[in-house]
Amino acid sequence: MFTGIIEGIGKVEKITQNTKNRSAIEMTVNLGKYAKGLKIGQSVALNGVCLTVTKLSKPNCVFEMIEETTKKTDLGNLKVGGIVNIERSLKAGERLEGHFVLGHVDGVGIIKKIQKKPKEVQVWFEVPKSLAKYVVKKGSIAVDGISLTVVDVKKNLASVCLIPHTIEVTNFQTRKIGDKINIETDILGKYILK
Repeated sequence: MFTGIIEGIGKVEKITQNTKNRSAIEMTVNLGKYAKGLKIGQSVALNGVCLTVTKLSKPNCVFEMIEETTKKTDLGNLKVGGIVNIERSLKAGERLEGHFVLGHVDGVGIIKKIQKKPKEVQVWFEVPKSLAKYVVKKGSIAVDGISLTVVDVKKNLASVCLIPHTIEVTNFQTRKIGDKINIETDILGKYILK
């Protein structure tokens, strides 16, 4: 389980086909200081996708991605040198600061507009039609794993505002119009609608 409070960013070092499981892809990510204390089998959210550490050579960690992961998230579009958001899983007894984030991406959106304002940046993105009913104004949403509040909703478009700190410590420092982003809607909203 995660909270959507990004600890930092990592860099994709290598992407290869798994030699034992041809349908899986191995992605090596330099986690820097966030690899400290990490063990094989533990979970790390990269761009909001919960992945398991399968190999470890600190600061590099290898994550295996099956076809479901590469097709249903933006991780299948990553290239060597790409920047990913890092969040280690929540430890029992720690403060829960963002919102409940499972690392189970619901769909991929596309950034449509970036409005720079004096103290914030408003990002508009297209939400897949199947997810639109879960996105509500002032509700929680995870975008590339970042816990954010929905500022506005217009049909299948939604917006969030980012403060300078969020841009500085996440992959949003490199994001641009047309980029694909992982979206996880609020788990509480899903249960209420069901």
